[in-house]
Amino acid sequence: MIDARINSAPEEFEAEKDLPRGFMDFLTGLHREFTPRQRALTAKRADTLARAHEGRLPDHLPQTDATSTDWKIDLPSWCQDQRNQMTGPADDRELVVKMLNSGAPGVMLDLEDSMANRWPNLTCGIENILEALRCKLTYFDEKRQQTVEIKKSDAVLWIRPRGLHLSQAGVLADKEELISASLFDVAMIAYRIAPEELKHPLAFYIPKSESAEEALWWRDLFQTIAKAKAWPADYIKCMALVESHPLAYQMEEFLYNLRDHILGLNLGRWDYMASLIHFNLQDDKWALPDRNTIPHDVPFFQRLRELLVEICHSRGALAIGGMTALYPSRVDAELNERALRVLAADKSNEAACLMDGAWTGHPDQNEIAVSQFPSPNQIDARRDLAARYPDLRPAPKGVGKITLEGTRAAVRTVIRYRAGVLGGKGASLLDGYMEDLATDRIYRLMIAQRTLHRDRVKVIDSTGRAIAHTPEFVSELFDEELNRIIRELPPDAGESDVERYVSARRISEDMIARGEFDPV
Repeated sequence: MIDARINSAPEEFEAEKDLPRGFMDFLTGLHREFTPRQRALTAKRADTLARAHEGRLPDHLPQTDATSTDWKIDLPSWCQDQRNQMTGPADDRELVVKMLNSGAPGVMLDLEDSMANRWPNLTCGIENILEALRCKLTYFDEKRQQTVEIKKSDAVLWIRPRGLHLSQAGVLADKEELISASLFDVAMIAYRIAPEELKHPLAFYIPKSESAEEALWWRDLFQTIAKAKAWPADYIKCMALVESHPLAYQMEEFLYNLRDHILGLNLGRWDYMASLIHFNLQDDKWALPDRNTIPHDVPFFQRLRELLVEICHSRGALAIGGMTALYPSRVDAELNERALRVLAADKSNEAACLMDGAWTGHPDQNEIAVSQFPSPNQIDARRDLAARYPDLRPAPKGVGKITLEGTRAAVRTVIRYRAGVLGGKGASLLDGYMEDLATDRIYRLMIAQRTLHRDRVKVIDSTGRAIAHTPEFVSELFDEELNRIIRELPPDAGESDVERYVSARRISEDMIARGEFDPV
């Protein structure tokens, strides 16, 4: 099996021919400094997870200047309103233009979870980002037979590079030598852009962080690139996702370490849910209910929302909410009405938590999302008697349902998601939900939990009978759901389509059996 953590340039790749002139000299110096640090940081992640599985779970750090001194982040005028940040894969040219023309105050172009981690997708995504930054990206509308350009607007354009857990191969003279994927993505964009081409400073969205120490890696990378480009040291700006359970305990320290660059934090709740379950995998009290029966205000989300807001607002930074997975439809009126109703309730809850904005993935969601927030931002708003050290691990007791149909839905989703990845797609619309790597992780972990704790966790079938999830039974579910998927393929599906689903089924079950739950 190909290691999904590693993206490799093709065998015929030649740096001198396929990369901008002078870029390899720029990249090589950065690589020598930052890739060894990346490897050390990812090794610490593995140690943190191992300690958690031994019962030593993440906790707050001892008090430092980050938590005991008076410091503030200066929010620039161009970033005051981020009530909705539309997000989508950077390799989809049409979607990128539509997002930038949607009227959303912010747009995040993604090289990470919503995009397959493959060289053609990556290089296409980077080219689209550079054209979008210069407001030159277009697409041809086949229906209207016209070229669509990016409209002039104040939308803030964010770029999400790949996370520190991923590596890039095939670029250096030694094709097997690995480079930090985060470094490669940031360097490729920064090297080829100039401030005079931009309407606001270059702005990145940092994903998958797991400690405040990792913020220092990003700070030093931004400042080293700025020095090489003769930019002000604080020129590059960023936001960061809180997507891991350990980082929930180090948010203030993370902000402090990046205070010259960072403008806010975002609760990436689906990846956070996966991480929370991963760190509590050995505890049967954390058996996850069927995902779509978990309310958006479940305590383990709500307490983190409130803490994130309190920390961000106390330091002058934006607090952004997460993605609503249920997608609107222009062909199914009932689904569309439900999706927009769920969206309004979800974003209204985030606004009531004093968040400053949220994420959406479809242009039809923008107006409803923005309207839930009472003003461009709520940074000056604070809750009375807000807890600084709340319990961030309230088990999901009495929440949702744990059913056999929920397991089947999980099995079906991981097979179809992985088939999409094998076909070059990082996110797929499945059963009305836009599913990406975060959903895949949640479902793989859910299946693993129900297998690991089968003697203590009751999974109920439609008759109310408890079904023990042995590895053999789960394997039978994979067979049954694979056969169902193949039966339901369209008439024009070929043998290669069937083979892709067969491979996806094998890979997904193998990942669960081997305990592979990292974001790949």
